[in-house]
Amino acid sequence: MKTDPSTSAAPLRGVGGPLQSSEPVRVAPAQSAAVVLLEEAADFLVVHRDFQAALQTCERACQSLANDALLDDAAGISLEVKCSLCVVGIQALAEMDRWQQVLSWVLQYYQVPEKLPPKVLELCVLLYSKMQEPGAVLEVASAWLRDADNQALPEYRALAALHLQRVLLPLGCLSEAEELVVGSAAFSEEQRLGTLQAISTARQQQKHEQLGPEDQKLNQEASPSSLPFICKLAQIFHWIREAMFSPLHQLRAHD
Repeated sequence: MKTDPSTSAAPLRGVGGPLQSSEPVRVAPAQSAAVVLLEEAADFLVVHRDFQAALQTCERACQSLANDALLDDAAGISLEVKCSLCVVGIQALAEMDRWQQVLSWVLQYYQVPEKLPPKVLELCVLLYSKMQEPGAVLEVASAWLRDADNQALPEYRALAALHLQRVLLPLGCLSEAEELVVGSAAFSEEQRLGTLQAISTARQQQKHEQLGPEDQKLNQEASPSSLPFICKLAQIFHWIREAMFSPLHQLRAHD
């Protein structure tokens, strides 16, 4: 998977924000070390393209954050550093074709799916869906979306739509998709109606695909429409994207 330097470097420039010359530097030792290691990991990833070294550096930095107590007023910055380390680590694993390890790798640092940062969850969904393994993130993404605290985040709407398009519908989880759309405040009434109509169409086609040969023959005689389920899904994705908003950026393809 080819690394996009613009997306890799963006979190690094924003970590901690610029310090004025008159500001006292109040950074906990573990956090200071983690920031230095983050810069080293990004350098390994983008400049040297030494993906194993980038991953190992991220792991060292995450361990230093976990082992040492941080100042309370620096906790927010620590979370940003940790998220950025995971982004670099995800890209390093993908570059080494070890994408199957990504989910377990990030969860070792966040313990439960509900605590994953939106950016980390987004990358996991995009990666596993790109590799045609959306089922691997089904439970993790569903748990994250059910969490009340996450539902208040500004990224919730985009992640709900991403989960719907990249995980639930490709897996044929139509009941779960319907539950998400109906039960979530992330969707407007217009978006909800359009998506429910698309789900209803997918459900009818899914039932058609599950019929026996004789039943299929009867249905084909009664109706001129007998497109494969996957083609219907492609149409449904298009309708949902039109009803919602432009999709999130996608991971770039592996060279």
